[in-house]
Amino acid sequence: MTTTSINATGAHRQRVPAAQRRDALIDAAVHEFAIGGLHGTPVDRIARRVGVAQPYVFSLFASKRELFLAAVERAFELVTDTFTAAAAGFDPATAPADIDVLALMGLSYIELLHSHRDYLLLQHQAYAACADEDIRDRVRTRYAQLVAHVEQLSAADPELVDEFFRHGMWLNVAAAMGVEDLSAGCAWLRAEQRES
Repeated sequence: MTTTSINATGAHRQRVPAAQRRDALIDAAVHEFAIGGLHGTPVDRIARRVGVAQPYVFSLFASKRELFLAAVERAFELVTDTFTAAAAGFDPATAPADIDVLALMGLSYIELLHSHRDYLLLQHQAYAACADEDIRDRVRTRYAQLVAHVEQLSAADPELVDEFFRHGMWLNVAAAMGVEDLSAGCAWLRAEQRES
């Protein structure tokens, strides 16, 4: 429930519930941490993006690490939800012969990489921050849960699930660099080699 108060100038100001502010701070954290990472992102920048003071952030999150982990959780949730929706939309009776549930989840992931670039970059930042034991433990847990979720949704053999995730990491690196292909003979790679 949103309430109103009167500020020092006599104007009405709406108070935003803490849960709504927390959600907005996580959204802002996804964007800022995606760019600057855990250590390169000041909490004040995240606070300003939401329009609150830095001390307010620490009334909702015990530390910058906790805010970072909340953002990482949101990123994993988005990928999990994307795979769930893709699998729910798969009908083997109407799907093209060359499309199985893993392929459909893969296509949904490619769309996600283009539509939610901050989440992609945050994935890279999460892996880079794994020198921190708490972050490493959380990232490992969430990654393991994601693999188990894909196994459950697809009922695929472990080798196929492994290939699915290997290809997903390949896609992550390509998308982060803004290229479509990482193959040894692809045009942009050959052009870079000629220039160096």
